[in-house]
Amino acid sequence: MQTNTKIAITKEEIVPVAKEKRAAGVMLIMIHAWLDDDGTPVVSYEYSNGPEVLSYEVRGERSLPSIESVYDLAAQWPEREISELMDITFEGLDTSKRLFMPDNLLSGEGQILVTPLSELRKENVEQRADGKQ
Repeated sequence: MQTNTKIAITKEEIVPVAKEKRAAGVMLIMIHAWLDDDGTPVVSYEYSNGPEVLSYEVRGERSLPSIESVYDLAAQWPEREISELMDITFEGLDTSKRLFMPDNLLSGEGQILVTPLSELRKENVEQRADGKQ
């Protein structure tokens, strides 16, 4: 049975923890982010520890150091996804190209989550493949 242990850390501890885990051969499972009910951003770094998942959580920060240099694409993709969907940035991460959001979004602060589909269609769909509006 798999268990999950949550460990609170500060933004200054993110890179040292990642380096320690990488040196020990520990796999980065995923990086998740969400807003708590009160709007506080939470970023969780999940590492495999045998049958246990270690979740290192950083709360209340909107700018964090990237761990791409430590975990390469395993960190780059979730960091890019988070920065594209939420108002959270990762220092040192190249976000000059989008993963999946339209390039014409204003600021990448999660508008897709709050913009009605009807408005997105008006802004992004000029003409359907069959020629109809």
